[in-house]
Amino acid sequence: MAGKAHKKKTLKVKMIGSVIGCPEKQRATVRGLGLRRLHQVVEREDTPCVRGMVRKVPHLAVIVEE
Repeated sequence: MAGKAHKKKTLKVKMIGSVIGCPEKQRATVRGLGLRRLHQVVEREDTPCVRGMVRKVPHLAVIVEE
């Protein structure tokens, strides 16, 4: 398969809520996703770990595109 690049599946994750007043574990999860600002969208590799992180903070981050 030389010459063929494997395209990895990615997710676009958007921050929809503020971490002000949130527990430190939730803040760490949001930061672990690479989110810093409200309405920021980041692209992450589609792994069970990333999906689980988003599921832990559904009020702060959502998957906007698969």
